[in-house]
Amino acid sequence: MNQMSEAPFAAAAGAVGRDHVHESAHLHVSGDATYIDDLPELAGTVHAALGLSPVAHGRLKGVNIEALRALPGVLDVIVATDIPGENQCGPIVHDDPILAEGEMHFLGQPVFAVIARTRDAARRAAARAKDFVDIEPLPAVLDMREAHAQAAYVVPPMHLMRESAPGALRQALDGAPHRLSGSFSLGGQEQFYLEGQISYAVPLEGDGMRVHCSTQHPSEMQQVVAHALGTSAHAVLVECRRMGGGFGGKESQSALFACIAAVAARRLNRPVKLRPDRDDDFMITGRRHGFEFDYEVGYDAQGCVLGAEVTMICNAGFSADLSPPVMTRAICHFDNAYWLPEVAIHGYCARTNTQSNTAFRGFGGPQGAMAIEVILDSIARKLELDALEVRRANYYGTSTKNVTPYRQTVTDNVINPLTDELAANAAYAERRQAVAQYNAASAVLKKGLALTPVKFGISFNVNHYNQAGALVHVYTDGSVLVNHGGTEMGQGLNTKVAQVVAHELGLPLQRVRCSATDTSKVANTSATAASTGSDLNGKAAQDAARQIRERLAQLLAGQHGCATAEVRFEDSRVRCGDIDIGFDELVAQAYVARVQLWSDGFYATPGLHWDRAKLTGRPFYYFAYGAALSEVIVDTLTGEWKLLRADLLHDAGKSLNPAIDIGQVEGAFIQGMGWLTCEELVWHPKSGALLTHAPSTYKIPTANDAPAVFNTRLFDNGNVEDSIHRSKAVGEPPLLLPFSVFFAIRDAVSAAGGHRTDPPLSAPATPESILRALNVVQGG
Repeated sequence: MNQMSEAPFAAAAGAVGRDHVHESAHLHVSGDATYIDDLPELAGTVHAALGLSPVAHGRLKGVNIEALRALPGVLDVIVATDIPGENQCGPIVHDDPILAEGEMHFLGQPVFAVIARTRDAARRAAARAKDFVDIEPLPAVLDMREAHAQAAYVVPPMHLMRESAPGALRQALDGAPHRLSGSFSLGGQEQFYLEGQISYAVPLEGDGMRVHCSTQHPSEMQQVVAHALGTSAHAVLVECRRMGGGFGGKESQSALFACIAAVAARRLNRPVKLRPDRDDDFMITGRRHGFEFDYEVGYDAQGCVLGAEVTMICNAGFSADLSPPVMTRAICHFDNAYWLPEVAIHGYCARTNTQSNTAFRGFGGPQGAMAIEVILDSIARKLELDALEVRRANYYGTSTKNVTPYRQTVTDNVINPLTDELAANAAYAERRQAVAQYNAASAVLKKGLALTPVKFGISFNVNHYNQAGALVHVYTDGSVLVNHGGTEMGQGLNTKVAQVVAHELGLPLQRVRCSATDTSKVANTSATAASTGSDLNGKAAQDAARQIRERLAQLLAGQHGCATAEVRFEDSRVRCGDIDIGFDELVAQAYVARVQLWSDGFYATPGLHWDRAKLTGRPFYYFAYGAALSEVIVDTLTGEWKLLRADLLHDAGKSLNPAIDIGQVEGAFIQGMGWLTCEELVWHPKSGALLTHAPSTYKIPTANDAPAVFNTRLFDNGNVEDSIHRSKAVGEPPLLLPFSVFFAIRDAVSAAGGHRTDPPLSAPATPESILRALNVVQGG
């Protein structure tokens, strides 16, 4: 059962808050949606492929360039010294070379680029990298705990402490009626975007460069390409019409591919396309950070946390990339929906000889929140209490117990009524009893049930990223074109922005069109990330459209002597008193009257501040909330499991487009479920090779993994902050909803041991992991 929304379907309505089909849906299903590899190749186009390091750590002594150039179809070979500008693409710390120079840091690191007449010839030559590179192997560190023991970090450690008085945390831990300490391992996750990394660089006159790049951050690609070419940003134009998925993997890590394509195109003065295959994409790029947690907590007889200290270690990989803000967000989400009176959080970004990990939907938030959920679930089992009862006992309050560890006051808390609504509608109490009865009668198959909450902060932690620009053009026939700095990756951003503009001008949605993201149109944009795409770009587009509307209103009021404030734009008409004129007619009159029919818009999120050294401030404009109830069944003989039912209730504020938001919630739930259950990353313990580098070895969820009963609803709750039409972000927050699946599995494993032992279940909860936990709880 899928409940799309409470609102009726309104295909032609221009107002926000209604279901509208994705603006490219008809193109997707017909195969007409253009991705970068679909662009017609210009005359003279050649292809690049990357030669990769065959060792996890080594000293690069040389590359036999002439032998590579002699291979069939090869036109040129590029190494680090051939890059005319800076051999760097690190987004924060300059520790991430485009091509390896001097030292190789992970197995799969690009060492050289082959340029050939065909993609096949380029790939065949690049695949022989080990035959043409001279390497002195060096010891490699592949485990984050080993790196932590060596104090090997990509950035200095981070520490956040909130105490009511000096020494209060230690007193709370030592004096608590109950204490718990333990460790938890949480794996990483591959983005597995359907469209892989790709860039197509085309030289322009005057040493200009156009780069078609599948990226979430065109402005950053513009900057890194300019630096690699040794030129200025105005000479580089980066364009992205749409991506076939991104999930954070194309925020910073599309840079290497854009730079190589552009450097090769400049060197050969020919268009160059670089599209690695899936295996190479896996071997080169990073993914969601795996984490290790060590924790100590003190709590009372009701399960209320009195004090908590946690150490977080993330596998940053060989370079910093986006690990510092990922760890910051993990620290800021350790509290999830819970008041922690005395707390200390320590974050370490471990440097290992593996791919440099990066952004992934949630950006550290899911990892941080997972730690407190493990702790509370264990507390409930130690006290033999219902886990939901313990979670509720620790929820944030509304007037007291409402300040986060990083000193932001929670002013929009709805987690209690949201949880109550889900628990009642999904019959939590009745099903908890039914699960217990089933398990008492079933020796092999065990059911588990869990309800978990979500509180997720919305905004970039880096304050100046919270800005956006847009352009709105109204043509003389009354049609409207919008360009903004966000990127479309299937999430419906362009649809929502078009809805906002259509609403402002009183037009049906089909009269508004969004064009490709282009750095020559809106400059200095932020990444489409941190769930801010609609918030920022929607507000900027609204600002631009509102300026045009006000000019048109002033024209009509001046012509007919009515008040400007009384002019209404609705149903493609403009009305003021007895005056009723078509929008397109008024636009034509405005053009004759020389009224400006285009405008730029700008928006900056207000009220944010953040002390990066102290890890305190107001990093988030608001919080999005949600909860999920999941029921699973586990085969205790094989470790196999199945999700029987999921009930989701998510806070999207006053949704701009309930149909799209429901899709985002359900998609995030399945994606997060994959991370926590079946998507396992495995590196060879000696060579450092990623062994799970293709669909044959890396298992993502399929349609068959979705539950037969899947109920999804949006919580009726307007944003207390002045977001775009009081909506809330919906990209990342629902990825935390499938915590309920993991803890339902944990509940089923616990039932197999008669709920006598806290299950040592790690994530992902693969059948092997489940069997290991079963062995412990059953006394093996």
